[in-house]
Amino acid sequence: MVQNEKDILQIVSEDTWMMDILRTAKKLNLPDWWVCAGFVRSKIWDTLHGYKKRTPIPDIDVIYFDTTTTDESVEKRLEEKLRNLHPNIPWSVKNEARMHVKNNFQPYQSAVDAIAKFPETATALGLKLDEKDNLILTAPCGLEDVLHLQVKPSPFFMATKEYASIYEERIKKKNWKSIWHRINITHIST
Repeated sequence: MVQNEKDILQIVSEDTWMMDILRTAKKLNLPDWWVCAGFVRSKIWDTLHGYKKRTPIPDIDVIYFDTTTTDESVEKRLEEKLRNLHPNIPWSVKNEARMHVKNNFQPYQSAVDAIAKFPETATALGLKLDEKDNLILTAPCGLEDVLHLQVKPSPFFMATKEYASIYEERIKKKNWKSIWHRINITHIST
């Protein structure tokens, strides 16, 4: 059973595929980097649902924070490097130092600040390896919702009425309930 941060770190550390992804991302030596969102959430929900086979993940989100170069072409080159290292993975690399513009938000202060502003609390998660290859988990919106199979808007999306429709559209598009039948979804009025 997965009940806390220690349990999450344990199930990830025992997952050779996930650890390989993290080691590959670490090779880019990016500042303030994380592999985040569905990569982490799906593992937790798969485990809580007792799934023996990994549910498909549409992409592997690698984020970092670098204000010195915010050109999107750099991200594309990084994705290419990752594909060369691990070709069968659907890599997506984003520099969060520029993503606030795309999302029409105030500038992020760090990659973790960007994760805190993801639409759902259960998705606002990231993993990385430190310099000694210790597994590090960030959960700026906490772990309670993901561990209790709750899909709720992050505090940022909840506090910003204009983003309610974005949250609701994602819930509809992602259709997570069809994959993980035990989750509970909180809707917000638009």
